[in-house]
Amino acid sequence: MLENLLSPDFFNAILRATTPILFAALASSVASKSGITNMALEGIMLFSALFGVIFSAMTGNFFTGLLLTMVAGGVIGLLLAFFVLNLKTDEILAAIAINMMATGGTVLLMLAVSGDRGSSTSISNFSAPRINIPIIEQIPFLGQVLSGQNLMTYLSIVAVVVMHLFLYKTPLGLKIRAVGENKNAAESVGISSRKIQYIALILSGVLASMGGFFLSGGYMNMFTKDMSAGKGYIALAASAMGGNTPVGAFLVSLLFGAAQALANIMQLTEIPHELIQMVPYLTTLIGLGIYSYAGMRRRQKLAGKA
Repeated sequence: MLENLLSPDFFNAILRATTPILFAALASSVASKSGITNMALEGIMLFSALFGVIFSAMTGNFFTGLLLTMVAGGVIGLLLAFFVLNLKTDEILAAIAINMMATGGTVLLMLAVSGDRGSSTSISNFSAPRINIPIIEQIPFLGQVLSGQNLMTYLSIVAVVVMHLFLYKTPLGLKIRAVGENKNAAESVGISSRKIQYIALILSGVLASMGGFFLSGGYMNMFTKDMSAGKGYIALAASAMGGNTPVGAFLVSLLFGAAQALANIMQLTEIPHELIQMVPYLTTLIGLGIYSYAGMRRRQKLAGKA
């Protein structure tokens, strides 16, 4: 097992496992920066995983399928924004409703489109291509890790840079952060908090949909029931532990991706698979516990100084 942990395949698996979590963590970050917690990430990813298969099969093109899936994710984000901002629905309850609808709705849609119930084996979808990076692919060990990854993995890393620049270097990003930090102060200088939060939730839906698309078009080549497997909730934890920043979300997502890759390797051992499946979620709980404890100690120190 130690030999497997030190192999390039293990680090390659970490990047693959990190990709969907990272997209969803970025989605959570941009929503949180606007002052709204997007707990519907799980449902958006699940819907998008199915839409990715359907759209790429219908159009016969990976890129068109991805684009249509991103539009669908944005629409779900728009729907969440409408319920929360216009109808004044509790944001947590609205998100839970979307997640529950995704659990049964994806099975119903898959049955209607393909006649399948458990997986979309009868639909021939187009998966994201793998990219070999010149020069880097010739480097021993490093080339096996960084080159030959799925296109969506590289896009997730690019998205970290883009979202960092967007949130901290653009006027719209500044408005999103201003609304999240103090809505009343932002509105006092003419910023429409509702409009900004609409934009943030739509963008959050688009990013989460890219993570869902990867699940069925990169991590696997089909859609299976409940294939998001809690990754939306893990992404919420990754975003919170990373301070709701793109770079922080990336670093913590790598940690959870490593836990998932470790769980995959542990399947080669004699450890019961039920215990192995707990590893990513146990890592999430431990991480959140440490994060909460550190935050409590920090608040106690600040209170002591005051």
